[in-house]
Formats: sequence, C-alpha cells, structure tokens
Amino acid sequence: MNFKNIIITFGVMILLLSCKTNPFTGNKTLALISNDQLFPTAFAQYDAFLKEHKVVKSGANAEMITRVGQRIATAAERWLNANGYQGYLKDYKWEYNLVDDETVNAWCMPGGKIVFYTGILPIAENETAIAAIMGHEVAHALANHGQQRMSTGMLQQLGAVGVGVATSGKNSEAQEAWMQAYGVGSTVLGTLPFSRSHETQADEIGLTLMAIAGYNPEEAPELWKRMKANSGGQAPPEFLSTHPSSDTRISNLQKWTPQAKAEAAKFGITSFRPLGKY
Repeated sequence: MNFKNIIITFGVMILLLSCKTNPFTGNKTLALISNDQLFPTAFAQYDAFLKEHKVVKSGANAEMITRVGQRIATAAERWLNANGYQGYLKDYKWEYNLVDDETVNAWCMPGGKIVFYTGILPIAENETAIAAIMGHEVAHALANHGQQRMSTGMLQQLGAVGVGVATSGKNSEAQEAWMQAYGVGSTVLGTLPFSRSHETQADEIGLTLMAIAGYNPEEAPELWKRMKANSGGQAPPEFLSTHPSSDTRISNLQKWTPQAKAEAAKFGITSFRPLGKY
C-alpha cells in the first residue's frame, strides 16, 4: 500500500471511530479530541483572558448576566434530564462574566465559560434579549461546537497533506495551484458552511432553552432586527461568512418560536417573564 492510500485509509478510520451523537441535535458529530482534553485547556484560556481584561464584578448588569446564565444552564439540565441524559453536564463548569469593552459580542468556551461584552448591552435593550444571546452561547457549548471545529481543522490539515502527497509528482507551480485550490475549496465548501450550520443549531437550541428558562422567545428575532440595524447592513455574502445572514436568522427564529413555546409547555412554562428593560 502506497503512502497516499495509507493517508486515505487512516482518514476513513478516523471518521468511523470518532463520531458520536449529540443529544441536542440528534446528529453524529466529529470528536477527534475528547472533552477531557479540551475542557481544561479552554478553562485555562478563559482564566488568562479574564486576567487581561476589565471584568465588571458588581452592579445590576453583572448580576443580570449571572442570573440569566444560571437560568439558561438550569433549563438545559432540565431538558437533558427529561430526555434521558442525566449527568451529561457533569464536566461543565459554568461561569458568566461581563467584560468592559465596546465590542458588540458574547462568546462561550467549551465547557461553559461565557463572556459578555458591555458593548452588546445597549443593542440587547432588555433581559429577555440577553437570555436569547445567552441561550445561543450556551447552546454552542452543549452541542460541542468547539470540539467539532477543532476536529474539522485537524481533518482539513490531513486533507492538505493528502493533496500534497497526491501532487508530489507535479512541478512546484502546479502543486502550489492545487494546494491553493484545496485551501479555498475546503473553506468555502467545507468549514464555512460547517460554521454556519453551528450558528443555526445554536440559534434553534438557544431559543428552546430561553423559553424553558421562562423568557419569551418572540424577543429573539426582534433582537436580530436590532443587530442588523446596528451593523448598518455591512456583511459579506452569506456563503463567504461564518454566520448566517441577519435576514436568515430573523426568518428562522420567527419560524422556530412556536416550537420553542411548545417545548417549554412540556415543562409547565406557559407564560413568560416581562422583558425586563434596564
């Protein structure tokens, strides 16, 4: 067996042996690196980030971020327990911090370490919108999107090695052209759609979580209307972006709102908290 065939065989074996089903999506997902390896690294990076940035440790907004985060995490645990996944969150270490920064963003590390920037608060406008953002970020952690993206990156590197080996008999210019084509193709046709699918999954899961936590999911598309207005419509074409377009997200969230309410009703949630403007 030549080296090229060994690489192909090895890649197939990796795909067959490194997939597992996620309870929130029902899909088999790549897991080339385990959470036992990933979480400690993520926690250390999170701690390092906090040391280098101005964390808002007190006040109504910091308290709100923690309160909403805890409610969303509790909603996730309720859903998991009700669907036969007791203990799924045993290695998660939830933490919620507000960072004084004008960046309009929030993010979640694998394992449940979350940051909100103060810059996103004026656009959110109310606690229910914060719950929509929090649900989305928590959903990334629950669906192991960080693990999948790292796994995809590893496969992309393996593919590059394969292209390099397959074109090794060509002249250097031809080989470079093939490598560039692989880089563009694997990104536009592979990693970018993969990333967009993660964002879409997180939107849908997060909508359900916020509803189970007692927050009205009807506010989520309203939030994204404000996010779109804030961006001034400046965004790359959707197929070149890691995120779905704002219009796509708004449409999806409006479509999913009834099912999020129906899921919340299974947990006895039939009315929702006021928006809670701040």
